[in-house]
Amino acid sequence: MPNRPVPPAAPRRPVTLTAHGDSRVDPWFWLRERDNPDVRDHLEAENAYTKAMLAHTEGLQGRLFDEIVARIQETDASAPARKAPFEYLTRTVEGKQYAIHCRYPIGRPDAEEVLLDENLAAEGHEFFELGGFAVSPDQQLLAYAVDVTGGERLELRFRDLATGRDHADVVTDTYYGLAFANDNRTVFYTRVDDAMRPWQVWRHTVDTPTNDDVLVFEEPDDRYFVNVGRTRSGGFVVIHLESKLTTESLVIASDDPAAPPRLVTAREHGVEYAIDHHAGPDGGEFYVVTNADDAENFKLMVTPAATPDRSQWREVVGHRPDVRLDDVDVFAGHLVLSERTNGLERLSVLHLADGSIRTVDMPEPVYSVGTGANLEYDTNTLRYGYTSLTTPSSAYDYDVTTQEHMLVKRQPVLGGYDPDDFESVREWATAPDGTRVPISLVHRRGLPLDGTAPCLLYGYGSYEISIDPTFSSLRLSLLQRGMVFAIAHIRGGGEMGRHWYEDGKFEHKPNTFTDFVAGAEHLVARGYTSPDRLVARGGSAGGLLMGAVANLRPDLFRAVIAEVPFVDCVTTMLDDTLPLTVTEWEEWGNPVTDPDIYRIMKSYSPYDNVDAKDYPALLVTGGLNDPRVQYWEPAKWVAKLRATKTDDRPLLLKMEMGAGHHGPSGRYDSWRDEALVYAFILDQVGITE
Repeated sequence: MPNRPVPPAAPRRPVTLTAHGDSRVDPWFWLRERDNPDVRDHLEAENAYTKAMLAHTEGLQGRLFDEIVARIQETDASAPARKAPFEYLTRTVEGKQYAIHCRYPIGRPDAEEVLLDENLAAEGHEFFELGGFAVSPDQQLLAYAVDVTGGERLELRFRDLATGRDHADVVTDTYYGLAFANDNRTVFYTRVDDAMRPWQVWRHTVDTPTNDDVLVFEEPDDRYFVNVGRTRSGGFVVIHLESKLTTESLVIASDDPAAPPRLVTAREHGVEYAIDHHAGPDGGEFYVVTNADDAENFKLMVTPAATPDRSQWREVVGHRPDVRLDDVDVFAGHLVLSERTNGLERLSVLHLADGSIRTVDMPEPVYSVGTGANLEYDTNTLRYGYTSLTTPSSAYDYDVTTQEHMLVKRQPVLGGYDPDDFESVREWATAPDGTRVPISLVHRRGLPLDGTAPCLLYGYGSYEISIDPTFSSLRLSLLQRGMVFAIAHIRGGGEMGRHWYEDGKFEHKPNTFTDFVAGAEHLVARGYTSPDRLVARGGSAGGLLMGAVANLRPDLFRAVIAEVPFVDCVTTMLDDTLPLTVTEWEEWGNPVTDPDIYRIMKSYSPYDNVDAKDYPALLVTGGLNDPRVQYWEPAKWVAKLRATKTDDRPLLLKMEMGAGHHGPSGRYDSWRDEALVYAFILDQVGITE
């Protein structure tokens, strides 16, 4: 490239770090000094370098952005969700960054009213995100919480839906999770500690001073996150505590919000449970999804709400080795079971009258399905969402009595999209230990399997989070240019049941990385692509994956996109003063006390394993206000790579200076950001049109 910009070099200021008798020198530890002007200057220099290095793609970025916008029906509305006497929906308007929340009387869309216009709330802020939205039981009051920095500390307000005016009381420094009591004036919310761990539940009464708010519950154990919500039945407010291995729930009757929380059953290490409420005499019953008694893939129990202790639990659906029970949604006459089998999601309906169970039929062999906005408790209609790699996101109503499906809304794709132009398949790679790893793919129909096609391979592989095959109209800009898009469903996720997660954490974490490599090798062997046409992408814990595979097999990838990557995991997990570190020990292991975990973590930590060798082209992102993956992790990693690697391929850091973990908040800003990533990908594989 003529007149190639000079990359910024972060000065080395060595610091010695020691653990378990192992000393490590970290020359870029100083980049953690957020208030040091040299740090901001360095990040700004990295951004300027990235902009200069991508200047030749600006025309392509513009075309991609125009394509993305042209496929989207910019003025649109979600499928309305019924909660008598209203139907609720969310609108978008052409040219506006954020959503508008509305409702209208059932059957009267001409009488629509605006509850909250995020565009108005976002005025004057570089970043805006709605972090909480709850309507009171009488549907006259709205509680909503907003984040205007990306730092995930929210401001809670209350709006009179009859007048559209906000009440005077504003609760600052709150977190996700809201629940109304049945008096329509009492609201429960959460707060975080200095480590950004949600640890308290508070109670506020609307139109009273916030200084009078009452601390309802506090969790002192640093391993646990606290959340609060309201059951669909309206009977209870639930305080749910969750570590990576253990959970516990407490309940407050919605009719008695001042009552102290009542324990469902005491926590037991390694036992997880979650509840939903079925109304009835003597308080009704709680349905419990749990892994108690070695139910690895979870089972469904029921217990009296008045005496909910584990000693009273009775089995409803037993443990099944080939079916993972993810969740239960309780309605007046039936239960909806969210399940997973053979790497695919499914929904089953259990009729309470006779105990019969029917699985909801799906039209494609590879897809994603989940329950949608089901606001009413006493109903025979189930709203569910369906999508696949070729089918746009769709909202269906399913009659649980007649088993009839009705399409309510399908995401419009403008510009003549035809799903028959594309083909979606499921492949299976073989990991080094013989485990079969599923891969979901989509590409233009008739793709020649001769290794000439470029391919984007996505992966995550942590926290039992499943990356299911879903549609993206944005992705069409890659597919229409002949790219293959693939998802490697690697261990550490939850696609194949609880064991899939267990086999990708703690001492088994390296399986996550070798599974991804096996998936890439499989795509090459099958002729879908070749190493000089293969790009890898992942974010957050998936960014750790990107760093690990770039070290492990740099020869296998042309380019890597690592978004907000958790790449300095050893240093972070040794520092319990950082946000979230202590809670993460139950996901990654504790290198402070366990020398074996320290050794394993150090063996895959991307930052600690940067070596003097050729690497793929790299696009790395971060957020200065990110409370989940601190900005200095990608910044340090890039600095070390820049000083160490032996190739001259692009190494770019794009740091959001006014946002957090999820990047730009506005939809047009996020589309423009995606256009930049796509331009980088296409440029690397030699496609400019």
